[in-house]
Amino acid sequence: MSEPTAAQQRILDAAAVCFGERGFHGTTTRDIAKQAQLSPAVLYVHYPTKEDVLYEISRAGHVAALEILRAAAGRGGTPTEQLGELAHDFALWHARSHAIARVVNYELGALTPEHYQEIASLRRQMEQVTRDVLEAGLLTGEFALANPSLTALAVLSLSVDLGRWFRTAGAWQPEDIAKHYRELAIRMVAAP
Repeated sequence: MSEPTAAQQRILDAAAVCFGERGFHGTTTRDIAKQAQLSPAVLYVHYPTKEDVLYEISRAGHVAALEILRAAAGRGGTPTEQLGELAHDFALWHARSHAIARVVNYELGALTPEHYQEIASLRRQMEQVTRDVLEAGLLTGEFALANPSLTALAVLSLSVDLGRWFRTAGAWQPEDIAKHYRELAIRMVAAP
């Protein structure tokens, strides 16, 4: 898909704020238009339904997260380094983008079945990147774990949950969390 126009980006940014504050079902298209400082008619020109807006936010967020995981896993040398990079960068993105992350991860149930399947495919790719690193660590003997698939979900879930609780005005900064999550992920799987 092409990059959003300026008007589309205003709508997406406004919708992310509204969905993050009120949830998908608690937000009206008028709320989004008001937040974007546009008329409801302009919103409908770009996105025929509120679900189309949510889908675009979700798709863009999942594509960004997948790219982050792939790049991070590609930077490390050993599986331990790869896992550290992956956990760090995924947590950093979720903390820095916590408002978007909250919408992307917690409003999936409002997507149409077709849109949900596309997002589910992206999520499976994210799990696969993580699982590949874990399985590589098993082969080298760096990791000790019984179930790479379940462990991949656990590693990713650490960061996904940041969208629910992290706030910029809180006690921890995004980089602090990312460093800590790097250590947690490695400790979770390190061979004795």
